[in-house]
Amino acid sequence: MRSTRAPFARSRGRRAALAATGLAAALALTATACGPSDDKASDKPDTTTSQGADGSDSGSDTELPDGLADKLKDNGIDLDDWKNGAWKNWDKSDWVREAKDFANPVIEGLWKPERMKKAKDPNKTIAAKDASADQGATDPEPAPVRAKHEKTPYHENAAPVGKIFFDSPEGSMVCSGTVVKDPRNPGKSNLVWTAGHCVHAGQNGGWYRNIAFVPSYNDLGKSEAALRNAAPQEIAPYGQYWADWVSTSNEWINEGGPTGGAGATYDYAVMHVKPEQGGKSLEETVGNALDVDFSTPAARSVSSMGAWGYPAAPPYNGLIMHKCADKPGRLSMSPSLPTMYRIGCTMTGGSSGGGWFRMVGGKTKLVSNTSIGPAENTWLAGPQLGRGAEQVYDMMSKKYGAQ
Repeated sequence: MRSTRAPFARSRGRRAALAATGLAAALALTATACGPSDDKASDKPDTTTSQGADGSDSGSDTELPDGLADKLKDNGIDLDDWKNGAWKNWDKSDWVREAKDFANPVIEGLWKPERMKKAKDPNKTIAAKDASADQGATDPEPAPVRAKHEKTPYHENAAPVGKIFFDSPEGSMVCSGTVVKDPRNPGKSNLVWTAGHCVHAGQNGGWYRNIAFVPSYNDLGKSEAALRNAAPQEIAPYGQYWADWVSTSNEWINEGGPTGGAGATYDYAVMHVKPEQGGKSLEETVGNALDVDFSTPAARSVSSMGAWGYPAAPPYNGLIMHKCADKPGRLSMSPSLPTMYRIGCTMTGGSSGGGWFRMVGGKTKLVSNTSIGPAENTWLAGPQLGRGAEQVYDMMSKKYGAQ
């Protein structure tokens, strides 16, 4: 199920054996530059250079970011046809997969509240034979840690955490993501960290479509019944942020598969986003963003890691943000591949891509993201974020951050 989220949340959960209580409390993101009720519709949208979002219904190429119209044409995409449903064509010849071919033009109003609620989890479950193979760097399987509800409102307790929506050949899907800092644009980041399998299908597919990030989705944690006639701002208090460029590892693109495969240890991605409406940066809007820790600390040296996300597969329904905290162990998929982190957690598919956090010098930092888990939903595993992940992150900041 390649899933789990690990955002920052203020958690009062009592897990005495761990530093989990302290971790959760420290993870709370309480600073919000502007609350969900603020009206941002009058702001003018920013423009970006690569994938773009015109935010209009006219489909006029003149409103697209520089270079996007040509990129779309190079990939055989007519914007008007695309908005009218051509994006539903998943014929292999039309499904772009190379890193340079990503394009995600905004279709304003596509992600309506009801469509969001019907989106499914990616159902990326690790094969049992892969998980059970002890390659010499695998610790004993952790005991399940029951996922707990995040405290509401989410924007006061886990501001950088949100839900990702995208379309695939199997239908509308969901993952989780985390707002991370942009080193070249302090205080004004538009970068979101998630899993590679939340943006690209791996070796047998291409880029997913209509990728959007919704911070603090269902901010008040309302039930399905209570949301039946919900206003859009109840579902998406800060609005929707469409990915205008995405980068993942070459290993995921070339080796990733339905159960992770050899790409699982490189299953990470960074999205640059822009608002469907408005002009403020994502970090300014939600009021917080996290640093990323690329030091790949040894599992035994970390007392606790926390994961946040929106589990969508039963017994969860994808509407409520959850969290887990546990002392990490090691999971080795192969002697030739980097070791993954593993924690006990009962979150299911839909939590994929959610950030994993740890405390470093009194600060909460993102150290991994949910990638895979077993069919029994007893634990989650995420990649170590080393040099390759840092290169992806740095490139996104350098090339697209200021756009």
